[in-house]
Amino acid sequence: QVQLVESGGGLVQPGGSLRLSCAASGITTIRSDMGWYRQAPGKQRELVATITSGGSTTYADSVKARFTISRDNAKNTVYLQMNSLKPEDTGVYYCKADSFWKPAGYWGQGTQVTVSS
Repeated sequence: QVQLVESGGGLVQPGGSLRLSCAASGITTIRSDMGWYRQAPGKQRELVATITSGGSTTYADSVKARFTISRDNAKNTVYLQMNSLKPEDTGVYYCKADSFWKPAGYWGQGTQVTVSS
């Protein structure tokens, strides 16, 4: 069964950094388009960043130049490096994998990121 497990979330002060990891099993990241989403309390889930199987990346305007999505195919893991964090970045961050066999994709359980003084 496909599993996506996020880790690396926590509490950080404004201006700080966190590195989120998404460890995949049952699916290979090199063959999959991957994405990071986040959801703040009372708000809809929003797209943060994507990386295609070809290596192309996209970012939401709110995180561009601060966040970087990448993958380590040897470890079958996708990362989200978050720098210069702001309180507005607070939320639960989810990893998503697109799949030919499941059009809705696969989702991780989420990891909490809290940016606060």
